[in-house]
Parts: sequence; structure tokens; C-alpha cells
Amino acid sequence: MRPRIPPVVKRTTAAAPLLAAAIWAGCGGGASSTTSHAPPPAPLPRHAADHRVAVHYAGRLPAPVQLPAVTATGDGGVDVIGGLNSADASVDSVLVVDHRHARPMGHLPTALHDGAAATLGRRAYFFGGGSAAGTSADIVELGRGKAHTAGRLPRAASDVQAAVVGSTAYVVGGYDGSAPLDSIVAFAPGRPAHVVAHLPLPLRYAAVTSAGGAVIVAGGTSGATATRGVLRFDPTSGRVRRIGSLPHPVTHAAAVPLGGRVYVIGGRGDSLSSQRSTILSVDPRTGRVAHAGRLPIALSDVGAAAVPGGALVVGGRDSQGRVHAGIWRLTQTAARRPSGRDPASRAASPAALSSNVYAAAGRNDLIPAVRNDPARVYVPNSQSNTVDVISQGSFRVIDHFAVGALPQHVTPAWDMRRLWVTNDQSNSLTPIDPRTGHHGKPVPVTDPYNLYFTVDGRYAIVVAEAHARLDFRFAHSMRLHRQLHVPQCAGVDHMDFTADGRYALASCEFSGRMIVVDLARERARKTLSLPGMAKPQDVKLSPDGRTFYVADMMANGVWTFDAHRMRRTGFIRTGRGAHGLYPSRDARYLYVSNRDGGSISVISFRRKRVVDTWHLPGGGSPDMGGVSADGRILWLTGRYNGELYAISTRSGRLLHRIKVGSGPHGAAVWPQPGRYSIGHTGITR
Repeated sequence: MRPRIPPVVKRTTAAAPLLAAAIWAGCGGGASSTTSHAPPPAPLPRHAADHRVAVHYAGRLPAPVQLPAVTATGDGGVDVIGGLNSADASVDSVLVVDHRHARPMGHLPTALHDGAAATLGRRAYFFGGGSAAGTSADIVELGRGKAHTAGRLPRAASDVQAAVVGSTAYVVGGYDGSAPLDSIVAFAPGRPAHVVAHLPLPLRYAAVTSAGGAVIVAGGTSGATATRGVLRFDPTSGRVRRIGSLPHPVTHAAAVPLGGRVYVIGGRGDSLSSQRSTILSVDPRTGRVAHAGRLPIALSDVGAAAVPGGALVVGGRDSQGRVHAGIWRLTQTAARRPSGRDPASRAASPAALSSNVYAAAGRNDLIPAVRNDPARVYVPNSQSNTVDVISQGSFRVIDHFAVGALPQHVTPAWDMRRLWVTNDQSNSLTPIDPRTGHHGKPVPVTDPYNLYFTVDGRYAIVVAEAHARLDFRFAHSMRLHRQLHVPQCAGVDHMDFTADGRYALASCEFSGRMIVVDLARERARKTLSLPGMAKPQDVKLSPDGRTFYVADMMANGVWTFDAHRMRRTGFIRTGRGAHGLYPSRDARYLYVSNRDGGSISVISFRRKRVVDTWHLPGGGSPDMGGVSADGRILWLTGRYNGELYAISTRSGRLLHRIKVGSGPHGAAVWPQPGRYSIGHTGITR
């Protein structure tokens, strides 16, 4: 909380619109191909939850891309080949994506998009593709940073997709520049490519992969209309037959095989702005379809390929025409069914039992980028305009430096490589390099009370509390993208995101409300009132993604909200001045700092009630901070006492009381486990 403060008064070219129109009319908007050597499909279990997938952010490409061709490299990564950039221009880049990292590995002979890719042996092959100049018939072999022509398709084609069965790649459908194609073309190194079968109807933009020794083709466009069909091509017999239907027409989607199933990812309908976030599971033997999950945002034109233990999804286009650079990892959830003997199992669904939004932020689960960062606590002192740096090993202040006026929080950047001090009244962010401790030149922004990041890492959200506004800024440059005014939310200050990253629940401290923000469309969707003289503060999502917890300083406890229906469901009394919320590293407990009561309440996520209360000896004002990487210490600032508390999470005992500057507020404990940060003092996932 802070006092009210009065408001303080595509890279493009000239030819880009014509180029974009030509591309989208001729050969734009396809999905990538996938290489697979999947085992025979498993029978369809009774529970659709057994086929659900979890989606986790895994990194970022060097630049946004749509319509890339993607294929597995064979060593756990994928090749990302060609595509369209944010200016709708074809690119010639070849990238290798491995875990969180993307590195350049060469170039195509010419810039192309909407081609297909497949891995045969140790080589990647790129088939066809399109550009403003027309379609290509070339088959390009890629390897060791070099590219050369290895053959030609029977007909030049873009909008093609490919899958591998055995030692042969099958290139499906496409567009020859004037009409969609119904052909399936077989290619093996050293042999001419030739047509081996025909689809029941011409198709472009279909989702294509292989599973169980067959090629599966889902959706796509015939003419200008999206289709629902699921087709199966058997290379042995040469037969193509329809085995099922998607629940809605889909085109511009991608497909990957996981665990004997085929997953159809994203896509859209007939309209350029009808993108979907849906992930569908298809049984390649029976054609039965089930909903398996969702992407964090609705995307078409992504590239995807299976890798050991899951699949990688890259790039894509959203409903507003923005091109993305995100890398997502899909994994199947190992859901177990309720046993009937365990009451807790009977009460929970399989999806809930297998879900944990904090799975990547467990004890000492540090990514390489932060693994060697020294263990520190960065404390912003709001009333003395300084930051104190405390060693987690010695419990001593080892650095002290001035920042801007009214520093409120220290926030990890989305990529975890920088910390930002939010200097509220001086309208700036001070960057800190957590590896060296060096602090740099402040970056100008307006009224940064708090700071968050969209899960794709594209935007920073500066919480301009005094202006009742959320400013969406480009995360790397902090250049303003859009201002979202929320006049119904006086004192907007804290938030957390739904498990899929699509929505945020934000607290309105001075109006006793909560608002639901659609992060993809950048608009407020719903206002929720709290009873009485409410003063909502921190917000945290439960590990299963079903419940939001909201601390309320006036109600002296925590409200619960259904994270799917966005409605209030209950209240848990904790202590006077309930303020900060922090999950334990094992995701079993939620620590609640009761600032006016000098205590910390421990809530069991499973039981949804307080199971312990820790009182600070001699009193105190526990405010905000975080949990150490190993989960053993809860670090909290003493807002009214000018101190920092180190509290054992095993016993609740106060280990150290460290004097710092005046008015310490949102301290950052560093390093933090997790793959990426969505902001505040360290909400990582």
C-alpha cells in the first residue's frame, strides 16, 4: 500500500502493404511440418484428461516469425526455417532452437515462407515455399550451415506440410500459385520426388504429422473455406481415408505426435482474425478427438515439432495481426485417476492432481542464466530513496546505493537477466545486473508503482497506480505500446495471471474491487466488488490454477476467487493487515504476511485454511519479499520498522532481523527458480 499520489501531469517499408497483400492472397498462412518416428498408437483411455498437455514458456526467438517450417534436429532441438517476419516479408534464416536458446545456423538460398521441413537421417530438408515472386519447387538439403538443392517437387508449391514415415518424407497438399493441390508427394534422398496418392479434396494450410506408421492430416483450407476432416494416409497401401472430424473447422494449425496421439495446435477459421488457442488430441487409429489444453494466447501460423519428452512450438500470428517470437514447450500431463480410497483423490479431478503452475519453480530449479548469480536480497527503501543489498549467506548489508524517488518494488525482468527498481515518483526504472550488482542509468516510464510481464515476454506492464492505468510497453526497450485506462479500479497495484497467461486478476486498493484484464486483447473484461471496507493487496494463483488468493488489509484475511469463472468463492481469516502472498517451494503452502499483526499465516493450498501462524518476537511489520531458492527462508521487509526479516520456513522462527533504510517495501530475493518472470517481486513459472 502507498498514499494516494496525484497524477503527474513494425519496422515497415513503403512496399510493405502491397507485399503483404500479395503474400496473403497467394500463399500465406500455412502451418509447419513435423518429423515423427512414433510407436503404434495407444488405445483411447476413458478419461480425456489422460491426453491433456501442459504448456510452458521456454524462451524467445531472435525475432518474431510466422509460417516457419520446423523439424526436429535429432538431438533434442528443432530447426526453424524461413517464414514471414513482422513486416510480412519472407526470411531466409535457419535457426536451431535448443531448450531456451535459439542460434543461427545458416540461410536458405532465397527467402521463403510456407514451406515444409522434414528430417531424414541426419539432414533436414526444406520443401517448396513461397515469396512475393511466386512458389518454389526446390527441395533444399540443410547441413553444417550450408544449403544445396537436393531435388525438385513435381509441381512448385507453397502452403505445403510434411511428415516422415520410415525413411521417406511425405509432402501433403499445397498451393501452386493459382489453385490448391490434392497430391501427396514422396521423397527419399537420392530418389526423385513423385506423387503417391491423392487427397479426397485439394488442401492447403492443413496440420500434418505422422503417428503409428501413417500420415495424419487435420483440417486445412479447400478453396477459401476451412475444413474439419481428419484424414489418414497409409503409405503401405497408398490409401487415404477420412477417420474423424474436428469439433470446428480449422486451418493454419500445426500438428505434433506425443505418446501415440496427435495434437492439433492453434490455428484459425476462415477469417484472418479468428485465431484459436485450442489444442486438440486426436487418436490416429480411430479419429476420436478430445480437447487437450490451450496455448496461453490464440495463435495461428505457428511452427511445431516433437522433441524428446514433448514438443516445441514457435512463433505465430495473433488475432490482431501481431507476429510473435515465443518458444513454448508442450508436455503430456501424467494424470492419475482417483483411486476411490483416498478422499482427497475423490474430491479432485485428474487434471487438478497433475497440474502445478509452479512446477518449474521448485527448490533450486535455476536456469543457466541465473545459476551463478550471487544470493542476495535487494531491498527498495521507499522513504529514503535507496536500495540495500543483503547477502543471504552472511545476513549483512553489502551494498547501498541511491535510486529515484519512492522506489516501490524490485522486479525481475521476464528473461531473469535483469532486475528493475520501480522509482514511482521519479517516473523511472533503475536496472540492476544481478550477476555483478552493477546498477545502470534509469529508464524513463510513467508512474511505475509495480511491474509485470506478459508470459510471452513481449510486453512489460507498468502499473501506473496514481493514473488508474496499465501501460503496456515493449519489454526490451520499454517503449510505450498501449495505455489501458481502468478508471473503475482506483489504486490498481498487484496482480497475478491465470495458468494459461491469458487473463490477469488485479487488485483495486482504493475502490475495494478486483478487475479481470484480458492480456491478449489488452482490455478490462470484468469488475468484481468486495464486501465491506475492503482494501485488496497482493494476488497469487494456486498451484492447480483453479483459485486466486487475494490479501485484504481491512478484512484481515484472504479472499478466494474461482480462476475460471472469475467470481468470489470464500474468505480465510489470517491476521491484521494481510498484505503479501508467497507460495512455498513445494507448492503446498501459501505464506501470508500480516503487516499490522506482526505475524505470518501459513495456508494449506489443499485444505484452504490456516494451518500455522508465526509471530515475530517483539513485533514487526512484515510486508513483501520472497522465498529463497532452496525454500528454507522467507525474506520479508519490515515496512514500518526499517528492517528485513529472515524467517525459517521449517519452524517459523525469526533467524535474523537486519536494519535497512526507511520504509522498505517490495524486496526481491535473488536468484529465483523458474523459467521466466511475470513480475512483481518474483512471480516465476
